[in-house]
Amino acid sequence: MSFEPPKRLVNALGEVRDDGASGWLARLPEILQEAVERLELTVERVHVPGGRSSLVVLVRRADGTPAVLKLAPERFRPEAEHAALTHWNGLGAVQLVGDGGDLLLERLHPDVSVRSLPEAKALLEAAGTLRRLWVDPPSWRSCETVADRTGRQAEAMRATAATEPEVVPLVDAALTARDELLVAPPEVRLLHGTFRQSKVLAGERTPWLAVGPDPVVGECAFDLARLVRDRVEDLIASPSGAATTRRRVKRLAESLDVDQERLRGWTLFRAVESGVRALRVGRERDAELLLEFAGWL
Repeated sequence: MSFEPPKRLVNALGEVRDDGASGWLARLPEILQEAVERLELTVERVHVPGGRSSLVVLVRRADGTPAVLKLAPERFRPEAEHAALTHWNGLGAVQLVGDGGDLLLERLHPDVSVRSLPEAKALLEAAGTLRRLWVDPPSWRSCETVADRTGRQAEAMRATAATEPEVVPLVDAALTARDELLVAPPEVRLLHGTFRQSKVLAGERTPWLAVGPDPVVGECAFDLARLVRDRVEDLIASPSGAATTRRRVKRLAESLDVDQERLRGWTLFRAVESGVRALRVGRERDAELLLEFAGWL
C-alpha cells in the first residue's frame, strides 16, 4: 500500500533515535497492508496530522462499520494500550472492536476534541472524562508504575543537566519533588499516562471519550498534572499566566479530590521533564515555554 506517513509521525520518530522505530517506519506501508488484509478492512484515509507515536487510519470493517486502525512501533507499548483499553471496556475511553491484539477501535470524531471548546468548559469536560478512567489496576502486570517511568525519565534529566547547566536548578527541584512524592502515594490506580485536552474526542456512546493512553499505575495526581499545563502557549503569552496556573492547580485538585500540593509537585516534575526532553532533541521553543511554566510552580 503506497502512502506518505504523516510528517508529525516522521518527525517524532526521528527524535527518538531508535533503530527499531526507524525500521518500523520504513516498513509501515507493508505493515498496514498486512493488517488491512488480515482484518478484512477497507481503508478510507490516513488521519492527518495524526499522532506522534502511531499511524491512525480511518477504515471500515467487512460489515461496513466505521472503525479506526492504530499502528505503533513496539517502543511505544501498543500492547499496554490494548490491555488498558480492555480493562476500561469503554468506560470513559474509546472501545476496542473485534478480537485479537490489534488496536482496532470504535470510530469517534477524530477532528473534534475538547480543545475546541472554550478553555473553562474544556477543562471541566476533560477532568470529568479523566475521573472515569481512574479505576483499580488489573491484577496482572501489563503497565509500568509511576516510579519506574519517572525513574527512567529522571536519569535522562540528570544526563541533560550535566551538559546544560542553566536547567540544573529546575531539574534539582523536580527530582526532589519526585523523591518526596514517591514516599507514600495516597492511592494506586490505572492511569491514562499522557492525558490532555487533545486526547479527549467527541463520541456517539457518550459525548467525550479518551484516546491514546500510555498507561501507567500510580496516584491520580500524576495523571492530572499533564492537564494543568494544557494550552501552555496561551498561559505564557498571558500577563496573568502564573496566577492562572496556580488557580488551575487549585481548581483541578478540588474538583477531582486530589491533594493540591501533590498535584503541584507532579506538575513541576512533568513540565521540567518535558522541557528538558524538548531541549535534548532540539525543540528549543517548546523547551523555553515548558521551563518558563515550570518556574511558576
